[in-house]
Amino acid sequence: MAKRRRSPATKFLWFIAIVTMLFIAGALLYRTFQAQLLKWVLVPNVEFSETPMPEGSTYANADMWLARPGLPDDPSQWRPQNMAAPGAPRASVFFVHPTSFLESSAWNGPVTDEASCPQTGACSQWRAGLFVRSQASAFNSVGQIWAPRYRQATFGAFLTDDPNATRALDFAYRDVLEAFEQFLREAPADRPIILAGHSQGSYHLLRLLHERIKGRPEQQRIAAAYLVGWPISPTVDMPELPLPACTAAGQAGCIISWASFSEPADPAMIVDTWEATNGLNGQPRRGSTMICTNPLTGNAGDAAAKEANIGTLIPNDSLTDATFVTGAIPARCDERGFLLIGEAVPDMGPYVLPGNNYHVYDYTLFWANTRADAEARLNTFLAR
Repeated sequence: MAKRRRSPATKFLWFIAIVTMLFIAGALLYRTFQAQLLKWVLVPNVEFSETPMPEGSTYANADMWLARPGLPDDPSQWRPQNMAAPGAPRASVFFVHPTSFLESSAWNGPVTDEASCPQTGACSQWRAGLFVRSQASAFNSVGQIWAPRYRQATFGAFLTDDPNATRALDFAYRDVLEAFEQFLREAPADRPIILAGHSQGSYHLLRLLHERIKGRPEQQRIAAAYLVGWPISPTVDMPELPLPACTAAGQAGCIISWASFSEPADPAMIVDTWEATNGLNGQPRRGSTMICTNPLTGNAGDAAAKEANIGTLIPNDSLTDATFVTGAIPARCDERGFLLIGEAVPDMGPYVLPGNNYHVYDYTLFWANTRADAEARLNTFLAR
């Protein structure tokens, strides 16, 4: 019996079908094993060792800061085109940037990068400067910003329970603590303090509040603490902190936090890692909710339509500038404490994390609202 020959069109359809099936299979495998894949790629397979500081470097040196008063080309002074320059500073802002060291060759990153890095875009301190530009800039209307370089823990340290990861985070915190002490020595003593950070930066500020500020004179100077992008339990973390969680717009002397996900949200990677740890009181975090401040309203646990968003930053391809748009992103706190931003999210760039996690954009989604929120809380603090 003669063999039937397939037409070119039939062969093409078979090719498309096979490619489609392979793509679906690959997507399912990635979705199933994404946590394991991330760990395999990003968790260092070496023993912890201290990353050296450049000889003679201390936080009294201006070059140990990404932002500080008088620093040339300070990235924290960025603002959208046509936005008025801020007035006289009324507070001092201590900002700790998020993780920008992504290598698995070491547990902690250096505080300097090679001169060629800005051209390649592949260096941690250049990325740290971008975070200061897009995040810390939200606070330049309330005061002078101090943002230290520090030997941050690598991204993979947050994906494992390896004891080396704990050593890396302890090592990074030592730099943040030393920078904060220098900040206290140099920032005007009669001004309020705003603490602000993101992700790893918020983790270190949480520890700073618990171990260094609680019960000390500086506690009375804290107008607000923005611990964005780091989960905080109201039951096993908050009782150990010197400040309460913010519950209302304009409230001063309190802690603000949120973690952004578009819908449908899948925060399993965050929840699984976080629930495996103990809170500041030593009790397990398993089953705990998280505090959620809605950045559009300044209230805890509520919802707001996109019309309440007075300014989102849509980054350009190089992340060095942004388009300022209004009324683009809604926000509502869900029952677990995640901030949900709907499904129709503008294209923010390629850095959305698995599970529709908009962690990288926690500040830029609500940049102008964060700016207004800080101004309102500072006004309340100064009116006391």
